[in-house]
Amino acid sequence: MNKKLMAVAVAGALAAPATVLAQVQIYGRANLGFDRYEATGATAATSDLKARNRVFDSSSRLGFRGTEDLGGGIRALFVIETGVNIDTGTGNGQNGLPNTSANGALASRDSYVGLESSGGRVSFGRQSVFWSNGTIAQSGANYINIDVPMATVGGGFGRVAGIGTRINNTVMYTSPTINGFGGYVSYSPQSEAQQGSATIPTGQNGTNTNAVVEGLRVTYEGIVKGQLDWAVNKTQSGNAILSPLKTTGVKLGVGYAYAPGAQISVIVGQNENANIPVAVAGYVAAGDTVKQKAVVVNWEHTFGNIQALAMYGKLNKATGCTVAGGCDNTEATSIMAGGRYIFSKRTATYLTYNRTTNKDNQCLDYTAASYTSAASAATGSIGTCGTGGAAGPLAAGADPKIIALGVIHNF
Repeated sequence: MNKKLMAVAVAGALAAPATVLAQVQIYGRANLGFDRYEATGATAATSDLKARNRVFDSSSRLGFRGTEDLGGGIRALFVIETGVNIDTGTGNGQNGLPNTSANGALASRDSYVGLESSGGRVSFGRQSVFWSNGTIAQSGANYINIDVPMATVGGGFGRVAGIGTRINNTVMYTSPTINGFGGYVSYSPQSEAQQGSATIPTGQNGTNTNAVVEGLRVTYEGIVKGQLDWAVNKTQSGNAILSPLKTTGVKLGVGYAYAPGAQISVIVGQNENANIPVAVAGYVAAGDTVKQKAVVVNWEHTFGNIQALAMYGKLNKATGCTVAGGCDNTEATSIMAGGRYIFSKRTATYLTYNRTTNKDNQCLDYTAASYTSAASAATGSIGTCGTGGAAGPLAAGADPKIIALGVIHNF
């Protein structure tokens, strides 16, 4: 991807010797188009989201990144990446509610500063833990508008919450690649969360600040690609709303590039919510530990300027509900079929079809970057489906479907 390079002379014209101390890149992505979203078939009457036409923005962003050679094989580096909603110029997603990936503030996406050498990199800031699938499955991350919801395990499985997306206050060590192997380990103390957030409720600032997110990733790049992720998100003890809830996620992805520009890959993952603090009617009792597994198959193949994409995801039945029938009918399946015409290394247009079929007790939706037309956050406890609008997430049993035509341009 060609990027506009801006050499910044920090030393100043009057200093001697005049030296370029840093290089800064301005980069970004514009990913917009026209789609049609609907979610019908909800279990409860009048909870469907009728079809609506939308001009959408899917994870457009603007970023600055730079490096400085400090000598002795050590470099300083920084990234400040901000999500932007080019369709509206606001901080809201497709549902009209705040999009945390583009909230109008700088550094709303991955942003950090660090030092690196041949021994690896240490970075501090807002960083992705457990979220992406690297080069094993890139459709939703880099090619098109959205792919199957199970592919981004960190975002949760509807009824079962995930680790989260980008994590604030993260220190991360990223290892060098040795014989194809690499990875990272991360630690995110959550003691600086703001009052009124899910981590520190109103009136509890400065108390019980032992909440933490920890992550580990191991990758392998060769003829066969591999990626193993593990992460845990613990809320602070003594929190009357969430404690001692602990969410654990694990996933394994394997990809095989059988030809240039072609790959087939499989991702299996599991999310677990331990000791759920509050009973959810018809789902779980307080103290339950619920887990759910998913499998995703991804395919991509490039024929000249045309790239064909397909993905299938299956979400298995949740387990661990002590409420009679609480975990029944929590399965879901998703498909994505699409194609891109690649004009250049930076620009492509695409046509995609996405559909998720939820059973009567499931509400899996396209919530990444607030892409859904339903509210993306529950108004109640973990495990609560919505009522088909601004009152909460997707209603149980509703089947979201999206047909989209878009253009993506990287710069």
